[in-house]
Amino acid sequence: MDDNTGRHRSTWLRATASAAAAAALLGGCGAGDDKAAEPSPSASAGSTAPTASGSPTPTASAASTGGGTAAALTPFEADPAEVPRTGRQAERLAQAVALQPQAWGAGFRAQQPAASTPRTVAVLDTQCRWQRRPLPKTVLASLSRYSELPGAGGKGTLKVTAVVTVHATVRDADQQLSTTLEEPLRCPVQQVRTDEQISGLLSTASAYGQGSNTYADDQVVEIGSYVTGASAQTYRWFVTRLGTVTVAVSVMGATGYKPDELVQYASQGTNTMLSRVESELGGKS
Repeated sequence: MDDNTGRHRSTWLRATASAAAAAALLGGCGAGDDKAAEPSPSASAGSTAPTASGSPTPTASAASTGGGTAAALTPFEADPAEVPRTGRQAERLAQAVALQPQAWGAGFRAQQPAASTPRTVAVLDTQCRWQRRPLPKTVLASLSRYSELPGAGGKGTLKVTAVVTVHATVRDADQQLSTTLEEPLRCPVQQVRTDEQISGLLSTASAYGQGSNTYADDQVVEIGSYVTGASAQTYRWFVTRLGTVTVAVSVMGATGYKPDELVQYASQGTNTMLSRVESELGGKS
């Protein structure tokens, strides 16, 4: 049990407000961490990815953060001795932080597959398809867990993904967020599986101290539509960074769910993982 319940509740409220504001901004205009369950072999020659960095608007962020170092100010300072330096240490952190089905709420269960292929990361290839590839040197570990809430009472099945990626350096983590922010410009339609697409993508970012972001070094929010067959549902993807760690949450909407409900799931999942990162890294905040 966390001793700082009041602080984390306050953080959750701020995170929810910030994420909702970003989603509203994007909605008026019209996210690597995984965007959906791991692609089937028929959809991928390889074998998932979160991100976020920048300023209040996509164009400003893309211009200012490409490959740059993180801002000096931060809401959290980890204990240097606890920051993962090896793949094994990073894998332990990812396992401790990534949400299991029960952490999402009552009734959630694991999808099949329940988790990503070990020692791989999601990459959006040149044909705008999500593929799993071996970890690059900039990433120590990455874990995605896939959960779902079965349909009932007139609602469809809600699919969610929790991703934790531990980078070798802060610069590497920051660069991943910058790349994620720019991906909707390169690939407004992205293939997740043979019969699943993400389309109509828009993204925005808020660095620490900008807008309502008082809880993370950086965050990217991406919205669009989750398309399966002839059905199109609302899609939300949040990628958030604390130091060398990025956490990402994707929520695939379903019949009967309102957009603000999806934001609530994404915000709660993000906040829970950020709290776990703080606890695991034992720093001062």
